[in-house]
Amino acid sequence: MMEWLKLDLQFFSGEKTEKATPKKREEAREKGQVAKSQDLNTAILLFFMFISFIAIGPFWKERFTGLYIRVFTEFINWTVTPDQIHLIFIDILIYVGITIAPVLGVAIIAGIVSNLMQIGFLNTTEPLQMKLDKLNPIQGAKRIFSIRAIIELIKSILKITVVGAVTFSILWGSKDEIFMQSQGSLESALSFFSSTTVRMGLSAAIALLILGVFDYGYQRFDYEKNLRMSKHEIKEEYKNIEGNPLIKSKIRETQRQMAMRRMMSEVPEADVVITNPTHFAVALKYDESKAQAPYVVAKGADYVAFKIRELAEKNQVMIVENRPLARALYANVEVGQMIDESYYQAVAEVLAYVYQVERRA
Repeated sequence: MMEWLKLDLQFFSGEKTEKATPKKREEAREKGQVAKSQDLNTAILLFFMFISFIAIGPFWKERFTGLYIRVFTEFINWTVTPDQIHLIFIDILIYVGITIAPVLGVAIIAGIVSNLMQIGFLNTTEPLQMKLDKLNPIQGAKRIFSIRAIIELIKSILKITVVGAVTFSILWGSKDEIFMQSQGSLESALSFFSSTTVRMGLSAAIALLILGVFDYGYQRFDYEKNLRMSKHEIKEEYKNIEGNPLIKSKIRETQRQMAMRRMMSEVPEADVVITNPTHFAVALKYDESKAQAPYVVAKGADYVAFKIRELAEKNQVMIVENRPLARALYANVEVGQMIDESYYQAVAEVLAYVYQVERRA
C-alpha cells in the first residue's frame, strides 16, 4: 500500500499543473517561443493594404496611365537593340517601383506593428539555427498527424470558407452592376471593378481579423499549456536560483559565528558592561575619536550574555547592574550603533560611576 502511495505522489509531482515561472517564460522567449497568431498578422496586413488602395487610387491611376502613354507613344519609336531594351526595362522597373512603394511601405509598417502588438520587441536568432531533430522523419510524421496539425487544418478550411463566402456574397449582390458594365465606358468599368475589389478585400480582411482574434486566444492558451511546469520542476528551479537550502543555512550559520567572534573580540575593549543581571548584557564604549556618543560593541541574551560577562571579568571590564537600561539598550540599539539621546543621562551616570571607580583604583 505504501509503495502505491509513493508511486501516486511521484506521478502527481511530475504532472505539469503549475503556471510557468518568470524565469521559464524568459528562457522560452529567448528561444523565440511566444504566443503569436499569424492569421492576425495577415488580417491586419490585408486591412491596411486595402485601406491604402483607397488612399492612393488616384495616384495609381495617374501613374499607370502615364506608363501606358509612355509605352505606346515614346518607347514604340525607339530602335530595338539590346541596349535600348535594357534601358526600357530599367526605366519601367524604376517607374513601377516608385508606383508600388507606398503600398510596400504600408505593408512593412503594418507587419511590424502587428508583431509588436502581440509579442513586443524580440531580438533572438534561436529560431533561425539549424537543428537536426527537425530532419527526423519520425518526429516529422508525429507533427503531421498531431492534434495541432488537425487544428491548423480546420483553421485553414474555416478561413477559406469564410473568405469565399464573404467575396461571393459581395459579387452576388453586385451581379446586376457587373453585367451592365458591358454597356458603359471603360473608365466607369475600371472604377466599378476597383471599388468592388477594395470592398471585397476589406470585408475579407475584417472577417480574417475576427478569426485572428480567436486564433490569438487559442495560441495564447496553447502557449501557456506548453509552458506549464510540475511542482518538482518549480522546486528544482528555486534551488538553482536560490541555492540549496541546506548549504544556505550552513553559510548563514558560519556568518553568524564569524559575527559573534568579531563581537566578542570587542568586549575586552569596552568601558562597561551593563547587565540585567543574568538575562541581558550590553557592552558600551565611549571613544570621542570614533563617535560623538557611547556606542554598543557587544550585546547578547542568556548564554551570549553569560559569555560577555565572563570575558568582561577576565579582562577586568567593569560590570554594572541596571535592569531597565540593559533591557532597553538590548532591544533598541544594534551592535556598532550609537545610543539614542534618550539614554544619554542614564549611560552618562553609569560611565561617571565607572570612571570614578577606576580613578580610585
